[in-house]
Amino acid sequence: MDETADAIKRVIQSGAGAVVTKSIGREPREGYPNPTVVELPHGILNAMGLPNPGVEAYVEEMKELTNVDVPVIGSVFSDSEKGFSFLAKKMELYGADAVELNLSCPHAHGYGFEVGSQPDLVENIVKTVKETVKIPVFAKLSSNVTSIVEIGKAAEEGGADGVVAINSVKALKIDVDLKKPILYNKIGGYSGRGIKPIGVRCVYELAKEISIPIIGAGGVEKGEDAVEYILAGASAVEIGAGVYYRGLTVFKKVCKEITEWMKRNGYNAVDEFKGVALR
Repeated sequence: MDETADAIKRVIQSGAGAVVTKSIGREPREGYPNPTVVELPHGILNAMGLPNPGVEAYVEEMKELTNVDVPVIGSVFSDSEKGFSFLAKKMELYGADAVELNLSCPHAHGYGFEVGSQPDLVENIVKTVKETVKIPVFAKLSSNVTSIVEIGKAAEEGGADGVVAINSVKALKIDVDLKKPILYNKIGGYSGRGIKPIGVRCVYELAKEISIPIIGAGGVEKGEDAVEYILAGASAVEIGAGVYYRGLTVFKKVCKEITEWMKRNGYNAVDEFKGVALR
């Protein structure tokens, strides 16, 4: 989703409070051959391989987003500090209101997880990007590490304005009739309702140890899912697979359901119950 300006506009018109672009790299990338996606009983497993048109081509999409009335967050991926810095600057020049560093893709070899599992490298990447751009910088983290708190602290030390937890979880699905993995890449990233308890646990652990804002991600489909993340310490949530399950109306529905939950529990503002589960 969100690879084109039209797709981004449809999300904005559906009531999202902000929108994150498709992860964009320095050069065009085709990604993996099919099959790349399989629906499972409690989520979606994919190994797309970060297909994208490259940052120079993406400028044409960004040019069409100048008059939108919510923040556009440019997602970028690379395998080096210089690469992330270059891409973040391009996103800023193209009009992004913030940049999200994809440090955690579980299935693109040489990118994402390999980069985002090294605290020193994460800190240096964030620091280099912060020295390059003036817009906010968010680091998207993986649960596929020994300690997400250690990585979160590294991002904070590097000057990140916030962290996003979590990216999809490394997973595998085997076809029992063919007796081999379904996805071309074999290993994929599992997203959707099945990973929500992992995401909530990661946000909870991070909120106890870092002071910068946390954006919860993973399995947000209903208002109570978002509430759970906020109770664990999140300041906002991202929705991905929820669009598949509930359509583009998911954003307005989730906001309505959060409001209804707040009324039932006597809250007037989100900040009043943020992190309550930590106390």
